[in-house]
Amino acid sequence: MSTPSSAPQPAPHDPGRLRLILRAFKYRNYRLFFIGQGISLIGTWMQAIAMSWLIYRLTDSAFLLGLVAFLAQIPGFVVAPFAGVLADRLDRRRILYYTQGIAMAQAALLTVLSFTGALQVWHIPLLALWLGLSNAFDIPARQAFILDMVESREDLPNAIALNSSLFNSARLLGPALAGILIAAVGESVCFLINALSYAAVLAALAAMRLAPKARTQRHPPVLEGLKEGMRYAFRFSPIRTILAMMALTSLMGMPLMILLPVLARKVFQGDSHTYGFLMTCFGVGALAGAVYLASRKSVLGLGRWVARASIIFSLGLMAVSFIPWLWLALPLLAVSGFGMMVQTASSNTLLQTLAEEGKRGRIMSLFTMSFMGMTPFGSLLAGSLAGTIGAQWTILLGGGMCFLAALAFHAYLPQFRAHVRPLYVKMGIIEEVATALETADEPGTGTQLPSEPDR
Repeated sequence: MSTPSSAPQPAPHDPGRLRLILRAFKYRNYRLFFIGQGISLIGTWMQAIAMSWLIYRLTDSAFLLGLVAFLAQIPGFVVAPFAGVLADRLDRRRILYYTQGIAMAQAALLTVLSFTGALQVWHIPLLALWLGLSNAFDIPARQAFILDMVESREDLPNAIALNSSLFNSARLLGPALAGILIAAVGESVCFLINALSYAAVLAALAAMRLAPKARTQRHPPVLEGLKEGMRYAFRFSPIRTILAMMALTSLMGMPLMILLPVLARKVFQGDSHTYGFLMTCFGVGALAGAVYLASRKSVLGLGRWVARASIIFSLGLMAVSFIPWLWLALPLLAVSGFGMMVQTASSNTLLQTLAEEGKRGRIMSLFTMSFMGMTPFGSLLAGSLAGTIGAQWTILLGGGMCFLAALAFHAYLPQFRAHVRPLYVKMGIIEEVATALETADEPGTGTQLPSEPDR
């Protein structure tokens, strides 16, 4: 019998590090989703890069870059809250069938217009708005659908982190391929590849085997359901604060991405290859952040990491804003990418673990509204400011605002712990907490409840 002073020994059947990182793959439906979505996201990133480069090549306008980004993302602000109500009421897989099919049609039309030479500048904002409407319904349903696939809240953080790593792996590969293809054969091929890539995710959705869920026979009106979700979110301080933090970061920090073509061409005197390198390095950092989160065993500590990652992201932005050397800007962008991904994925995980099942779709729609929905306003603001004060000053200003918000969130952490800890204890979704509850009252165990559940 071991004594209390004995050194802890590893369990004989502890999973290896790789197995821990990939533990959500034990679910067949999630594996299918991961593969299909991975292929589709590569095409999505290729189209995004080709679109941005095409706009700037044709117009030389930072403002138009911001306008197109605004139109692509504004539906996330206007429509996403209603989409969240539908995600809580309807079959989420069926919603994804429709949204992915609509996005496929948009890419196909863009391909035809581009190959035939009929594509004009005014077509691009309209096509961006089309895709934005599809994404406004797709993102809340897709985020809420993750738990339907992994079935257990214990594996939800890992599934979200793996999903983020997938997104950022595509961010690495897609821009690199796009840069090569744009230089070799033009933007049209990128649009074609994206249109074809949607077939993979549609096939994955069709192959899934999902257990039927009990349906509520009667729902309140849509507006009442929307109000119910908003009341639930904004009366609970941790959810409200995370959403506010994401909204400000998206408004002031995320528009960096639309200004990268300006930095590539004006500051670093480069071309589409330079733009691809900038995007790739940002993606390398983001992928590193996603892998780190996937290696974590629980949600403990994510609150503190939201604050830390926000500081890392904002400092990276401010540092890169006036760096004239490409070789130094690239690693700084990787640092920013790490911070952005850890902040976003940690916030996503916290929201999904804290939300009630019947309101998860609406909470994720508010996350979409804060994350994607505020970005268009930031894109429009960044495009306007870049045309007035320059892209570098615009990035510096955005990074400074994000830094102040990160400090405010860090100061809020003690209150965050006080609100979140009872919920984690009640849910029993963290093994350490559940074990402590079972043994805390047993004499002689020496067991104590953790005092800082977000450590």
